[in-house]
Amino acid sequence: MAQQLADRRDIDFVIWEQMNGEELLKYDLYKDFNRKACDMIITEARSMAIKELLPTLQEGDKQEVRFENGVVKVPESFHRVHKLLLEGEWGSLGPPPEMGGQGAPGLVVSAASEYFMGGNWAVYSYATMGNGTADMIEKYGTEEQKKMYVEKLVKGQWGGTMLLTEPEAGSDVGALTTSATRNDDGSYNLTGNKIFITNGEHDLCDNIIHPVLARIEGDPAGTKGISIFIVPKYLVNKDGSPGERNDIVCTGTEEKHGIHASATCSMALGSKGKCVGYLLGEECKGMRIMFNMMNGARMATGLQGLAYSSAAYMLAVNYARQRIQGRDMNDYFNHGAPAVAIINHPDVRRMLLWMKAYVEGMRSLFYYTAACRTKASLATTEEEREFFDGLYDFLTPVIKDYLSVHGHEVCVQAIQVYGGAGYTKDYPVEQYARDCKIASIYEGTSGIQAMDMLGRKLGMKKGQVFGGLLGEMQKTVAAAKNHEELVPLAERVEKAVNRLGEVAMGLGKKAMSEQIKVAFAHSWMFLDVIGDMLLAWMMLWRAQTAAEKLAGKVKKKDEVFYRGQIKTAEFYIRTMLPLGMGKLESISDCAPAAIEIEEAGFGGL
Repeated sequence: MAQQLADRRDIDFVIWEQMNGEELLKYDLYKDFNRKACDMIITEARSMAIKELLPTLQEGDKQEVRFENGVVKVPESFHRVHKLLLEGEWGSLGPPPEMGGQGAPGLVVSAASEYFMGGNWAVYSYATMGNGTADMIEKYGTEEQKKMYVEKLVKGQWGGTMLLTEPEAGSDVGALTTSATRNDDGSYNLTGNKIFITNGEHDLCDNIIHPVLARIEGDPAGTKGISIFIVPKYLVNKDGSPGERNDIVCTGTEEKHGIHASATCSMALGSKGKCVGYLLGEECKGMRIMFNMMNGARMATGLQGLAYSSAAYMLAVNYARQRIQGRDMNDYFNHGAPAVAIINHPDVRRMLLWMKAYVEGMRSLFYYTAACRTKASLATTEEEREFFDGLYDFLTPVIKDYLSVHGHEVCVQAIQVYGGAGYTKDYPVEQYARDCKIASIYEGTSGIQAMDMLGRKLGMKKGQVFGGLLGEMQKTVAAAKNHEELVPLAERVEKAVNRLGEVAMGLGKKAMSEQIKVAFAHSWMFLDVIGDMLLAWMMLWRAQTAAEKLAGKVKKKDEVFYRGQIKTAEFYIRTMLPLGMGKLESISDCAPAAIEIEEAGFGGL
């Protein structure tokens, strides 16, 4: 049977063979999760995603959300699936038991989420967005706030959001105008408008809890004066039930390029002067608290890009096996030769292997980053904790941007495999491409992630975090050199890693000089080429893992899989990595043209 949404054999390979996930299960934190239980969870998630979520994907795209009299109504089929997700406690798979969750290992949660996002990200997000809200409240809220909100958010009884963006301020959060004034009872009245709020209003749950960034009147301008508030759609009674309707309303939903079934709302706070909010954490610490949620959201956005690209690739490779068109090239001049499946044509094979390399490389990179977070939480020494925390922080902007940008490219390539059929709505690949585009925009655009990388992450601990990452990459190079057939690939990756370190040092110096604007004009390509090099590492690591397996006795089916890993690595390292080396040379040259061109020189006047 053809795989759907994601290649289960590859997921198992990453978790249990490449990442050696069973080592993580030995810790007391995961004493209830042996490999058999984890496999069962992934199998059930896969089954539900394919049987229940996937059938609602195109229907949701066609029906879209409807905004009627201040109420957002989701596609009708979502109600049943949302109920199934909550009954199966799928939204609470990751959060720890003390928050009302199941505390499953991160690698398992990643696999389940990949299936659900590929099946129908929109309906899955309605059931799970409360986790980020709950996590913030758990970390920074009072005991009363934790008791009131956390478990209901984790279990999906109540929805969660993040009210950050405003019409004028946009990504310049420090310029927000939403204000808060103190009430005598310790609460606050909020006034303002927010836009692009995912799931800001919908008809799937009893209450929606909104974390809102606002400035208390009299507090400093800019980001240093921003606080964060809990603003429920319905004020909560003492017994925990929803009470009086709060003065926060949806004023409309966006008509979007994709993710039509996801409610993207404009929200008005305090239009009647009675929007009650409760301070979360300390005053003027809103940005620090919000970034606790934002980093998780950026990881989820990267996973969204991976899930879409994986689903699109599965569709494309299966279509290529079934679509009969054209003679085999070896029989080109034999007009009597039978037509063959298009997977036999060289350019289609190139497209498919290109897609396979990106999907599998991005999957390994995401799961590795998720494992870093897990290892940090399990660390037995402060040094070990800081090491893995540092890697997780460093890799977050790469995950967010690289997986979203290249995930979208994979979806576009899937359309190309289908040809004209792929451009029609008869097949879901065009929807995956539309839905995926947003991933490189929200939760911080590509440019914002690039600025974060060059301006903050590269210099973390005076470059020690970046240096530690390069060291991990070189460990794989050394291990791969133990396999004769991998030596040429390992040498290419070694050269690339060394060159990345050199270019990073040069660009970092420019960013701290009078050439700062020139440096940042190259920051996105720098972020992107870090992703290129990380994928080369992941490809080599995969090949090295496969070579070790092939050195022993394996089943025929596994032998084909492992050989496929080595060939995929060879394709990426010999065909795609040289393009990354070219990017490094471009960054090293650091042409100032983008800064020096006169504004009028852009044309269009």
